[in-house]
Amino acid sequence: MRNEEFIPKWLAWEITRRCNLNCIHCRSSSTMESEEGEFTFEEAKKLMDDIATISKPTIVLTGGEPLLRKDVFDIAAYGTEKGFRMCIATNGALVDDEVCKEMKRVGIKIVSLSLDGSTPEIHDDFRKQPGAFDAVINAVEHFKRYNIPFLINSSFTKRNAFDIPNVYKKARELGAKAWYMFLVLPVGRGEDANEELLNAEEANYWLNWHYELEKELILKGDNTILVRPTCAPHYYRIFRQNAKRDGLDLKRRNLVFGTGGGKGCVAGQSIALIDCHGWLKPCSYFPISDVNVFDIPFSKAWFESKIMQDMRKIDEFKGRCGKCEYLKICNGCRVRAYWKYGDYMEEDPVCDYVPVKIRLKDNNKP
Repeated sequence: MRNEEFIPKWLAWEITRRCNLNCIHCRSSSTMESEEGEFTFEEAKKLMDDIATISKPTIVLTGGEPLLRKDVFDIAAYGTEKGFRMCIATNGALVDDEVCKEMKRVGIKIVSLSLDGSTPEIHDDFRKQPGAFDAVINAVEHFKRYNIPFLINSSFTKRNAFDIPNVYKKARELGAKAWYMFLVLPVGRGEDANEELLNAEEANYWLNWHYELEKELILKGDNTILVRPTCAPHYYRIFRQNAKRDGLDLKRRNLVFGTGGGKGCVAGQSIALIDCHGWLKPCSYFPISDVNVFDIPFSKAWFESKIMQDMRKIDEFKGRCGKCEYLKICNGCRVRAYWKYGDYMEEDPVCDYVPVKIRLKDNNKP
């Protein structure tokens, strides 16, 4: 059933699963031996033609490492021709002059780089690759030389969370347009690192730290860098609660090439992932799918997939999420719910907030 309220505004497209790194948190457990992607350039064009019948979203070519796919720039050029805002997510290791020239030629609007530590020791340990930090710095220098805007994504677990303030400072120092603080999810190789994932108390600490950072930038009118937590939808509750506590009406900025949502999680609502085999998923970290865009048109899959439809039925979310007064600005993390309970409609286990409805009910018990 078509609902015009929900149209794609941002799509991550995993064009390959091959990667030259072996990061502990990787959602697709990528290696150099992983799948290239079972679609041809002609199939890629047909898919983009179909996406264009619904909307003209930002499309982020990702992986694995997308620069390992030989026709990456052919795909990007065709997307630009169709009117999409084409972006690339890379670990930076393969960036050189020729890559930058190609990015400019095909109209890449912005590039996302991953930086998970403020020093080579911390970042390289997280990425399981000596020299990974230097590769990011080298990529940044190239992007600056060719006037290619970039943002920085930083993934955190117990292993490197202590370095969060320094990573932010490094991203700012490097000249990133935005910095996204990502709280790693239990998917892909992240499942193997479950003991390293931040718990509710740790997540709360860093989300409150992030609020103070963002508040300071807003009050100063500092537009040097946009900051956002990622995969932490309850930050939108924390932000609102803290701003109310501080007696502030804080106007937040949005990135032009953001995910198109003014709320915590918009998975399956305005964003989605297409994996290298064509499976459509609500977000880049969602573990299951019920529809393949190489079997049926994207324009049909987007509206008719049961999983995608469920993501839009927030009134049917369960547990604390379903009773929460902040649900419409948060939505909770459906990936964490699925991991914890085997049900993506359940409550988000990393948010420990107890909604007013539950508190009132408990207080009225005899």
